Amino acid sequence: MEPANTPRQTADRIREFRCLTVAHPMLLSARDSLMAAIDEAPAGSIVMVYGPTGVGKTTLRLKIQQLLTDRNLGLMNADPTCVPFVAVEAAATDNGSFSWRDHYRRTLLALSEPMLDHKRQPNWIHMIQDSRSQHLLGPRSAAIELRHALESAIIHRRPAAILVDEAQHLTRIASGKRLADQLEVIKSLANCTRTVHVLLGTYDLLRLRQLNGQLARRSLDIHFSRYCAENPNDLRMFKNVVLTFQQQLPLDEPPDLVALWDLLYERSVGCIGLLKEWLDRALIATLKEGCATMALRHLEATALTASQCEKIAVEAHEGEAQLSSGNQVQSRLRMLLGLADQSDASQPRRPFGRNTHQQVGRRKPKRDQVGFSQSPLAEVRHAL
Repeated sequence: MEPANTPRQTADRIREFRCLTVAHPMLLSARDSLMAAIDEAPAGSIVMVYGPTGVGKTTLRLKIQQLLTDRNLGLMNADPTCVPFVAVEAAATDNGSFSWRDHYRRTLLALSEPMLDHKRQPNWIHMIQDSRSQHLLGPRSAAIELRHALESAIIHRRPAAILVDEAQHLTRIASGKRLADQLEVIKSLANCTRTVHVLLGTYDLLRLRQLNGQLARRSLDIHFSRYCAENPNDLRMFKNVVLTFQQQLPLDEPPDLVALWDLLYERSVGCIGLLKEWLDRALIATLKEGCATMALRHLEATALTASQCEKIAVEAHEGEAQLSSGNQVQSRLRMLLGLADQSDASQPRRPFGRNTHQQVGRRKPKRDQVGFSQSPLAEVRHAL
């Protein structure tokens, strides 16, 4: 028998809590919306899932992967070549711009494509190289070859969706390139393979949103938001999540985390992913000290700094502000369509069905100044 609180037991406790996932309302809502989009969106659609850093987008992706796997077990048993999904991370490169060649290779590896390093180029590529070898040899031809190999692998494997995590890295482009070209590549890949592509990223992903009409028509948006303290319902749900973590901490004595909810909210900015990572660090500090419960000093020592949280909060507010500008966009749309002129767009509309109980052509007595009679011209205008 090993004595209590051995390093092995400590590691087991940390691993147990690290694997814990709380099915909180925001996560469940995003999960249901994303599954519905994968199931119901036309083949070749692009689904964008965006939210603040640390909100739990990777956890959402893992939940979707599990659901797709469970649902397609029968199909995979009948045909081992089928895969329920493809998950890949859009990696940031050293030169600061996104590399499609690297992305194609990573996606092929996720598909377990055999002999990836020994792919032969199609004959038509060799023909072009013979006539224009100075222009096509090198990275460009390799990217074309990988693109064709990827399209073939996706069509052969038939995944329900391609899940691209950290998709905000797509917005990192080299000088002279257009941002719209990045999403055009995704659109083309989705269209050629007839497979839904899901892009999960931070609010930087909003730069790709509605770059042109064709892309907007093929795209669906899902906002995975944080819990906002200004919303009483959000605040209540956040406290419930804190209580769940409090009950699930593998400690001899559960701490009173609910009493510290304001500190937990402040240093997590209402993002459950940030909160979970913070509690992971605090748990490690607690167990290393051999304490029976988690104290305030453990939380303070492992929390993000106020400046770090301020940066996250500013980015979250800016992203939320872009998404909440729907009324202004609607006014501009109506102006473009000729449904409202400029003067009407700037004035608030009178609610439908409002009854003023005023007869047409009858003036209100309170409008006349006492002691002065109206001019004949004014009476004629009133009669008209």
